[in-house]
Amino acid sequence: MSQADIDATEAPLLDHLIELRKRLIYCVIGLVLAFVLSFAFSTQIFNILILPFEWGTGASAKLIQTQLLGFFLVKLKIGFFGALFITFPLIAIQIYRFVAPGLYSNERNAFRPYLIATPVFFVLGACLVFFFLLPVAIRFFYSLIEGTGGGGQSAVELMPDVLSYLDFVMMLILAFGLCFQLPVILTLLGQIGVLSYEQLKSGRKFAIVGVFIVAAVLTPPDPISQIAMAVPLMALYEVSVQAVRFLESRRAAQAAKEAAAE
Repeated sequence: MSQADIDATEAPLLDHLIELRKRLIYCVIGLVLAFVLSFAFSTQIFNILILPFEWGTGASAKLIQTQLLGFFLVKLKIGFFGALFITFPLIAIQIYRFVAPGLYSNERNAFRPYLIATPVFFVLGACLVFFFLLPVAIRFFYSLIEGTGGGGQSAVELMPDVLSYLDFVMMLILAFGLCFQLPVILTLLGQIGVLSYEQLKSGRKFAIVGVFIVAAVLTPPDPISQIAMAVPLMALYEVSVQAVRFLESRRAAQAAKEAAAE
């Protein structure tokens, strides 16, 4: 290889590294600004996050702090959590803009709808946790300690540690938000031809096993949380199967139309 060939290969590499640096800077700036905003309103955000606890127990939240820096750590975690939540669309856009120059026009057009679908499905997963799973799970756990004392009074009072409760909530929201990306990923793979309708259809039995394994790993060790994640994931898998089927039928119709025109 001549020196000119080496220089020709180095130039695009440097251009890619410069572009990558630019996109990373945008992401970091977005994360820092979102962190500052989330930290500034962390107390208000925490008051929202404890609503499922109150809905589940039917009483005002009573959380305890076992560490001197406990609530400060809570505010930091809320800041990071809020920053990731807010900048998720920005990070997805920056990834797209980095890879877009290497894609054909039809491939870029195929990717754009998924930039919208990704945050939408993440929010849907988070809403399912916040408005349904958390209140139901907390109510189930709370019911186990009711009537443990005499005279109609509970001998055990539920007062979780504030850090443990926040970790529990954030873990479930992130887990469901990421798992709700399943139809986005599968449909995208079907769009670019990596997966087919027949493959997804024949792999349904393996998907069922995989969904319950994922649910068992990502959720607390109780049947309510695991079923609450597994059932929506299987529904999303079926949606993905039908979406890929629709894409293939539309692609076949387009190919037939072009063949007839020739």
